[in-house]
Amino acid sequence: MFMSLTQWILFCTLAIILLLILGVLHVRKSRSSFPVLFQFIIFTALTMLVTVVSSFFTNCTGYYYIWWSLTALYTIMVFGAFHEAFLHILKPFSAVTDMGKMLFRWATIFLLFTALLTALTTAGPGNNRIIAAIQLLERSCDLMQCGLLLLLVFFQTRMGLSWRSRGMSIVLGLGTYSAFDMTASYVVEHFRGLTTQINYANQIISIVVFGFIAVVMWLPEPARRRAQDSPKLLILQRWNDVLSGHGFGPVPAHAMSFADSFIPGVEQTVERILAGKITQ
Repeated sequence: MFMSLTQWILFCTLAIILLLILGVLHVRKSRSSFPVLFQFIIFTALTMLVTVVSSFFTNCTGYYYIWWSLTALYTIMVFGAFHEAFLHILKPFSAVTDMGKMLFRWATIFLLFTALLTALTTAGPGNNRIIAAIQLLERSCDLMQCGLLLLLVFFQTRMGLSWRSRGMSIVLGLGTYSAFDMTASYVVEHFRGLTTQINYANQIISIVVFGFIAVVMWLPEPARRRAQDSPKLLILQRWNDVLSGHGFGPVPAHAMSFADSFIPGVEQTVERILAGKITQ
């Protein structure tokens, strides 16, 4: 497989942007805040290198196995980076974060179980089964990411979230790429003649998405909006208060203050009743 000059230019541009993201994460000391994103960027760069090298030095069968193995690992890594950014958005709301972790955990188990069933029930040789499982896993992850992105788009104002924040920007970038990936899969499956154009579009979208993430990670993050700054209690704050009362996250401060003021009041009432009975 030989790449054209345009493909080489796009390939080198994307590689430079990935290196810039790693540098920005290191300079801005954001590596500890987004460790999975850091690993995902490294994995993406290595995947690009391995894919190009293997296309020259392996036969068609070897390249075939390498491609689908990297696709499966890439799907897992991008889902992990999206999950990390989503939890970073919910970080101030400990109860909502705990609930989100639980939902993501069960969703991951469900996706792996579904992929396993697909591999077992798909007809044909073992290669077809593995590919079917990987494709189902990839499209399911894309669908989940698009759904979460739409949730943030529709409720961004009510949740008091800013698109300029790093977590929201990462979710926006990865979610946009997932939407394109789902569309591209449908187009390639039904219009085989557009495969080359889709490959070019995929490289361009990747450059735009990772370039956007690089810029956002370099710019200073805006101050997070608080529930007290809004005339109405933010919806996330309400969810957090409700979930805190059902065992998620630590007990909120206002609940502790309520308990502290309620219990002494009960004790004083009991003492007055007992004192009244003694005087009688």
